[in-house]
Amino acid sequence: MFRTENQESMGRMHLFEFEDQQWLPEFIRNYITDFLQFLSNNTAMYKGILPIIEKGLKESKTNQIIDLGSGGGGGLIWLNNELRKNNPDLKILLTDYFPNIPAFEHTQKQADNFEFIKTPVDAKNVPENLKGLRTQFLSFHHFKPKDAQQILQNAIDKNSPIAIFEGQERTVTSILAMIFSPFTVFLTTPFIRPFKIGRIIFTYLIPIVPLLVLWDGVVSSLRTYSVEEMNALIANLNNKETYNWEVGKVKSGPTKILYLVGTKK
Repeated sequence: MFRTENQESMGRMHLFEFEDQQWLPEFIRNYITDFLQFLSNNTAMYKGILPIIEKGLKESKTNQIIDLGSGGGGGLIWLNNELRKNNPDLKILLTDYFPNIPAFEHTQKQADNFEFIKTPVDAKNVPENLKGLRTQFLSFHHFKPKDAQQILQNAIDKNSPIAIFEGQERTVTSILAMIFSPFTVFLTTPFIRPFKIGRIIFTYLIPIVPLLVLWDGVVSSLRTYSVEEMNALIANLNNKETYNWEVGKVKSGPTKILYLVGTKK
């Protein structure tokens, strides 16, 4: 377990998230990731990281993003619209270990530069043929330190740039914000697309989705790596000196975003 004095005296706790469990019905997992996508695309939470992604693309001399752990597409619809203003040839490939195909198809309909892979893609061992800036949005905390380090090591071994972003922190403030997430689920569910009658049933009649969002949100905060811990992961990588690394926090919309970026020297 990692510990740091800058996270309000809380050590990192790798409790389980329902979203990670293979036994969780796929449609329930999809309702959760659909909610996260809707929230990301309809707030300004990623505004502050636009320069970071643009810098990563420029330094890597690529116009393609390979998104790992895409879930329901994250905030990529909003990000794509903004990024294409300076990079009109941008392409984004959505991947996940548990692909949410309906959400991927919905995202693809929003812009002609989205593509996706239907089969599972492991962030710890990305196929050689997937070239571009690897990104992870709100998913790095799902991995234990050994696996998180392997994600970074695999990027180095495949000569791929990588950019990781987390929208929560391991702080009392972040945890308190997560406690109110069920109310956000109740308010936003009617507007989430594609429309699913099951989403209505399992939000209002049988409130499984808001309860799981509450639990996973709190656990996500407890699992999140601090800046110091991300630097510690980098310090243990092989051939880390062949990359330029940047780790920090940036104010972005209503929140702060933790980020880690590694690009080939």
